[in-house]
Amino acid sequence: MSKHSDSSRTAWLPALALLALSTGAAAQDATAPSPTKAQRLDAVIVTGTRADNRTESSSLTPIDVVSAKVLQQTGTTELSTALARIIPSLTFPRPTAADTADAQRPAQLRGLSPDQVLVLVDGKRWHPGAIILTNGVLGRGSQAVDLNTIPMAAIDHIEVLRDGASAQYGSDAIAGVINVVLKKGGEGGSLDVTGGQYSAGDGRLWKAAASFGIPLNNDQGWLRFTLQDGSQNYTNRAGVDRNRPEEGVRQRYGDPAVKDHNLFLNGQYDLTPGVQLYAFGHYGRRQSESTAFFRNTAHSNAAPSIYPTGYLPLEDADSTDQSLVLGLRGKTAGGWRWDVSGNYGANRVSYATIHSVNVAWLNDFGSSPTSFHDGILKATQQSFDIDIAKEFSLGWLPNPVTLAFGTEYLRQTYEIAAGDPASYYVGTSGRSGGAQGFGGFQAADAGSHARHNVAEYVNLETNLTDRLGTSLSVRHEDYSDFGTTTSGSLAARFDFTDSFALRGSASTGFRAPSLAQQYYTYTSSLYYGASNVPDGLTQGIYNTGIVSPTSAIGSLLGGQPLKPEKSRNYTVGLVWNPTDALNLSVDLYQIEIDDRISLSSNLSIASPEAQAYLAANGVANTNYSRVAYFTNAVDTRTRGVDFVGSYQSDFGDAGTLQSTLSYNYNKNEVTSVKPNPEALNALGLDLQRIDRRDEFGLLADSTPRSKLIVNELYTFGRWSFNGTLTRYGKFTSYATSNAALDQTYDSKWLLDLAVNYNLDKWTFTLGGDNVLDTYPDRTMVGNDNNGTMPYSVLSPFGFNGAYVYGKVAYRW
Repeated sequence: MSKHSDSSRTAWLPALALLALSTGAAAQDATAPSPTKAQRLDAVIVTGTRADNRTESSSLTPIDVVSAKVLQQTGTTELSTALARIIPSLTFPRPTAADTADAQRPAQLRGLSPDQVLVLVDGKRWHPGAIILTNGVLGRGSQAVDLNTIPMAAIDHIEVLRDGASAQYGSDAIAGVINVVLKKGGEGGSLDVTGGQYSAGDGRLWKAAASFGIPLNNDQGWLRFTLQDGSQNYTNRAGVDRNRPEEGVRQRYGDPAVKDHNLFLNGQYDLTPGVQLYAFGHYGRRQSESTAFFRNTAHSNAAPSIYPTGYLPLEDADSTDQSLVLGLRGKTAGGWRWDVSGNYGANRVSYATIHSVNVAWLNDFGSSPTSFHDGILKATQQSFDIDIAKEFSLGWLPNPVTLAFGTEYLRQTYEIAAGDPASYYVGTSGRSGGAQGFGGFQAADAGSHARHNVAEYVNLETNLTDRLGTSLSVRHEDYSDFGTTTSGSLAARFDFTDSFALRGSASTGFRAPSLAQQYYTYTSSLYYGASNVPDGLTQGIYNTGIVSPTSAIGSLLGGQPLKPEKSRNYTVGLVWNPTDALNLSVDLYQIEIDDRISLSSNLSIASPEAQAYLAANGVANTNYSRVAYFTNAVDTRTRGVDFVGSYQSDFGDAGTLQSTLSYNYNKNEVTSVKPNPEALNALGLDLQRIDRRDEFGLLADSTPRSKLIVNELYTFGRWSFNGTLTRYGKFTSYATSNAALDQTYDSKWLLDLAVNYNLDKWTFTLGGDNVLDTYPDRTMVGNDNNGTMPYSVLSPFGFNGAYVYGKVAYRW
């Protein structure tokens, strides 16, 4: 029996309790559900369907519709954090001390890779971030979308499709789709100001956001503006170095310091009664400051002439994000709906290391810079889309058939620009080269890469009977780098009664290898002198790092052009509304993924045989001693269940109570690891496609298998009280090679509370997140960096403790 079994059984008890209580309440209270709840269930959805009349309550596949009001009730100003507090299958870990991984934190759906969920904004593909995660954090190896570039004040609602959708949308939609639907119209607006800090006295935050619309030319169109500005101080939960307690706390370990600025525009104009011009876009800038490891005076890279008491290098990431979508859409007299659009998005991250030193430079020249420009990463995406749909009435079917088809041209680029020479200089002294904390990208790492894709799709959707709804989709892709692929999906739903239905789907999907996975290169160099040269090597500068699998050295060492990840998704579920006030759904799912892409472990090539092999094939001058590259390493399987239940209690003059219980159980496992490349077998070298940290942890049990969310919202007159209780299941951190350093962290409960007072157009909020000040278990000795890093970066809720905030909002 799995060690997670007890926790999953325990977590089902509240679900049974909700059903029992709500059934009893329904017998006593015949009051209809609130108009807000009824309107939400009957609202037309636009994700996972091309029909124009499909609602959340009649969806063929599981979908969550999250309103702007519900997002705001979470108390957070981060979109990813808000979604993680609402949807149990979505997690948003908070990595730290992992270079700049905390500058663009990854969000995961169903424990899969962050780049295996597709993000849309108003139905248009959003661009990925420039950062690729290469350290030992959840999402390692992924180049994901940065959801937090989208200001919450611009959002009307979000639709989260919990099913594979590559046949409808193309690459990345393996775990599901997050579609951010923007606010529309020239009327109304809001102004929000938020401030707060952690109970430990740090992490002080302030953020202001304004959203408003203006009508154009006598209501022929409208334009909406959203402006957001804010900052948050860093948090620090570091401990004292147990080997040097007299120094006190010198490490910094927690959330980075962040400054954030964002402008979002959304507009529409009626050119004719049947043709609309629309556009939306944004410009955002986020500056974050993360930390490396503290170098004390006894450290091999100490620089007492500059830092007589030691130093803590700081890693700055300056991220600029921009997008623009421009399109025409309309409907012909014959009922054809059409949409033609162009889409551009880009993310640029400039790296710098400050409060640092290049020890080799200091040794050779007697002085060293203390700040370094380390280089630039940039990812861009352009697309051109044509989408056409029409409802046809066929005499032999009782309901119209929606036919939808279209095409997409997609172009993506990825660039690496080198840092200043001082950021990666090595010299020949044997002292450590490069900026301490994060050495810069070398000139050999720099490059610019591009690819394009042409896709076509067709979709049919109808109700074959008044009770049986079906959908069929096929999509074909032709990528310039890896070739063609075809995805298909079939979904159906049968309503046995007006309150009970079964639904199911089966689909194939794929994820194209990102350009970063194919071409990201990062090199660090070290000079080996007579005193430290490894056996088999001569004195000189040697490189270690990540190389492209199709580079000269990568190919010689078994690297191959990356193939797309291929998936098979199966979902079956039920929807039951035993009363007007009670809504229940349960969905079982399985996702099988072949050829998942992962970053390999470092391959040592210091042996004379390996060096001779490289020299014989013309790469002797690269002088690599260890390399890693991205590879189609493993096959995986994901199995799980989603449960969502909600009940609306109406107490008349005493107010209303909205109760929601949602639960996810999710098990990921690696089912197969690819064999050692033939080129390495001949050399007697063994490439670990993935190490045990990835195989058992990052791709499996380092994400909790279970998550339970219970929310209660009580509204009485001008007052409302919101409480959310979240249970995170156990998770395990695996060491790369030593099983004695594995650690399982116990499940934890977090409680969030907030009270709101509404006065005319004003709302005043006072709230607390994690009010019980819950922390994850402390990390075992041996994994805590001598006590300076007492908590795991894998914690699904971070390790900052209780947070208190206040908010004032004005809406019109």
